[in-house]
Amino acid sequence: MKILCDVHIAMKIAKFLSSKGIQTEHVSQILDNWHTKDHKIIQYADKNDFVILTKDKDFKNSHLITKTPKKLIKINLGNLSTNQTINIFENILAQLNDLFDTNQLCFVEINSDDFVVIKGD
Repeated sequence: MKILCDVHIAMKIAKFLSSKGIQTEHVSQILDNWHTKDHKIIQYADKNDFVILTKDKDFKNSHLITKTPKKLIKINLGNLSTNQTINIFENILAQLNDLFDTNQLCFVEINSDDFVVIKGD
């Protein structure tokens, strides 16, 4: 699994994922940095087989309507701290890895007490 973190995802989360052996990039470090348009992020992720990690509902809408991005994690964690968010990822990382390594089209929505999976293939 490779993860591309959207601009609103804390760098600390990207570093945590990287420390777990996941190839991780942050939008602020590629393309047009913080100014990269969503469609360019999607193109980059799909072309390079990244899962987009985001808080942005526009990516969810795009996935559900047009099936792009192909792989998406949308987090809905409200005002949880970055450390609390990392703890949630720590608990489900193996499951996420399996899902995205075995599915070419997959959407996961993470809430504070559960996560929802929509697979397309």
